[in-house]
Amino acid sequence: MRLFRKRHISNPSAFGRILLIPLLFTLVKCNDKNETMNQTPSETQEIQVTKDLSGHMLNQRQAFSPDDRLLAFDGRNDDSKIGENASIGVVNIATREIQTIYQLYNQTVFGPGTGAVSFHPSRNEVVFIHGLKNASEEVPYGFTRRFAMQVDLENDNQSDPMEARDVQFPFTNGALRGGSHAYSYSTDGQFVSFTYNDEILEHTSKENPTVSDLRTVGAFLVGEKVEVDAEQNDENFDGTSFAILLAEVTNNPAPGSDQISKAYEECWVGNEGYFKSDGTRQKRALAFLGDVVSSSGEKVTEVFITDIPDDNSILINSVNAGSLTKLPSLPKGVTQRRLTFTTENKNPGVQRPRQWLRSSPDGNAIYFYQKEDSGIIQIHAVSPVGGSIKAITANDFSPDTSFALSADGKYLAYGANEAIYVTSVETGKTILVLPAPEKPFTHLSNINWSNKGHTIAYNRKGTLNGEGFYQIFVLDLNTFLYNNYVTFN
Repeated sequence: MRLFRKRHISNPSAFGRILLIPLLFTLVKCNDKNETMNQTPSETQEIQVTKDLSGHMLNQRQAFSPDDRLLAFDGRNDDSKIGENASIGVVNIATREIQTIYQLYNQTVFGPGTGAVSFHPSRNEVVFIHGLKNASEEVPYGFTRRFAMQVDLENDNQSDPMEARDVQFPFTNGALRGGSHAYSYSTDGQFVSFTYNDEILEHTSKENPTVSDLRTVGAFLVGEKVEVDAEQNDENFDGTSFAILLAEVTNNPAPGSDQISKAYEECWVGNEGYFKSDGTRQKRALAFLGDVVSSSGEKVTEVFITDIPDDNSILINSVNAGSLTKLPSLPKGVTQRRLTFTTENKNPGVQRPRQWLRSSPDGNAIYFYQKEDSGIIQIHAVSPVGGSIKAITANDFSPDTSFALSADGKYLAYGANEAIYVTSVETGKTILVLPAPEKPFTHLSNINWSNKGHTIAYNRKGTLNGEGFYQIFVLDLNTFLYNNYVTFN
């Protein structure tokens, strides 16, 4: 595929100041992806929002506040160090003012730890990973020792566990028995999805080899408070929301079956669900990755979907809290289906880089990475009702960051070799919107689209005096996308 590269003017000494990069781009109007016709200039401007010598890690989605004024971040300077991070903050994009909205004062290298913060779609409220408060060298932060904490920015940054936790048998319905993470609000804000590992099964597995702690996915029913019957302490506590699991996982999937050993990297399908083949609307569904075993015994990652009943009372009243050898049950009426069948492909399964699924606003498409026969990774889509897989991109390079979908569903943004690209979902046309910067800026990651319009935010690590710190950048693409994709379409 032909890409349109432009001359890049930058200020190489801009670490610690706003970085302005005027760019001259070439646009094409294409009857197909390889035909060059008209050209027109445009301009974009990258702005460095943070500059202090500490980490500013964005989540991989929902980093913008509902009004797009703020970006939420945590203080990590290494993606793997949630257990060592003590703070959650927000930065005002226009003024560059940073406010710490949550701070741990008993932080050690063993925990508790905080990170991966997501904004509510319509309220100034965030949710993020929080390690157990009694973390120590003996019981450090870990997959099964964390929970969802929410902070209300409109109410003096009041914080409350969204997640109830109960690790004392008999367990409490609606409480989890382990650790959740990777939170994502549904568009209406009524549900928050998560991935989950179970501490009870983790302990049981050490004595019973038939039991395993298998990662799965679930959701919180926001505002459905759960009171834990067990003694309240750092291990057991109440939560503001009711937790349900939404994927069935099994220890040893049968080869060639639709059974999965792991469910992860989920997304909500559509702003209001999707339309089924019979024309009726499925109002709520969660798509996720699931690891199957092919007929030849190879692990392959496929796309799955769970349809969720509309009636919350069914979700709450039809579950049990599990046992020492079993996860909490799925609610009645939940149905799990496999959407992709790629085990016979030359390059089977969803491929790296690591990617949480994305869904179109109308729910008609679920996007994911897949490697084509040539070995190049492209973005593909599948319908929530199943069927054939459609290639969206036709690039001559493989992305090396996760991708993000604009709020209107029209554009995909992603990175490769430190440069940022945008692809039109409708035409498949890819344009280089920001060339790789001159060093010391590297480690492009965590690309987020704004809730309104077409601005993206992302991380880069900047180096000063031999030390690197993750900083936040924004790039306003509104004029550029209009000129390049609308005016000449």
